[in-house]
Amino acid sequence: MKRRILAALAMSALLASGAVLAQAGDYPNRPVKFIVPYAPGGLPDTVARVIAQKLSERMKQGFVVENKPGGNGIVSVQTLTALPADGYSFIVSDGSMLSITPQINKAAKYAVGQDLQAVSLIARSPLFLVAHPKTGVKTFQEFVARAKKEPGAFTYGSSGIGSTHHLTMEAMKADLGLSLVHVPFRGSSQSVPALVGGQVDVLFAALPSMQGFVKSGQVVLLASNAAKRSASVPDVPSITETIPGFDFSVSVGVLARTGTPSEISKRISDEIAQIVKLPDVVEKFQTAGIESVGANGDAYRKVIEQENQAMAKAGKHAELKAE
Repeated sequence: MKRRILAALAMSALLASGAVLAQAGDYPNRPVKFIVPYAPGGLPDTVARVIAQKLSERMKQGFVVENKPGGNGIVSVQTLTALPADGYSFIVSDGSMLSITPQINKAAKYAVGQDLQAVSLIARSPLFLVAHPKTGVKTFQEFVARAKKEPGAFTYGSSGIGSTHHLTMEAMKADLGLSLVHVPFRGSSQSVPALVGGQVDVLFAALPSMQGFVKSGQVVLLASNAAKRSASVPDVPSITETIPGFDFSVSVGVLARTGTPSEISKRISDEIAQIVKLPDVVEKFQTAGIESVGANGDAYRKVIEQENQAMAKAGKHAELKAE
């Protein structure tokens, strides 16, 4: 009797394995959904649309971007986890929904390895420390020296409490022993004009939103928050040159619901790794201040873990509390 049961179990496992392989073999045979946790036009949305178009061309099937804003990622995760783990629905997001949202929203109980699995790290995008000319500082070192000499003299804007812009500044402040006055805004659409208008002295912002003002001399680029200098502006130093290991650049990657067949996740990851090297994609990304990566799920998971640790530490400095 035991032999029959074991044989039946073995046959079931074999059939299930064969079904997964068959599913992966003809994948995709219907449209694939990329869920973006934010409104159209932001960094994850831009990356998702570029990748979706290329995947559609290469895999001969539609990859559709669906924007599901709400709860800084919570709504998108709820949407994904309500769907089958069959490789036809993914989330394309920045890391904040994983590393910051759980710090400020008690409803964010999801995690990679629990509800989500990392598929591919598509790209990274640095934020740049930018100053208004009235500050008189023209380099990062001048800014640090002045800020140390005159504690509390500089104000800094952010895209809101708990934003990557906010926590990057808090981490930098803590590492360098600076005292700056925080002025939060509702997104970059408010904070960037406030800097240009001289309402705040400095802030972190994405390069595309600042390039025109840099060229006109209305603001000054001081440094990036990435692990290395940006290819878009190689003359601008990275903060890591002053603070070893400092990296708060924004990651954008693909996440699947836990249980998604590994063969399908690998297929998506392999395709993206090739797509981000295409000259037209590299050019589109660089124009938007985005740097191609194309790392696999294992590498992306490690990046997520590092970001979670860094943001948790910065969140303590900022005294964030989940509500």
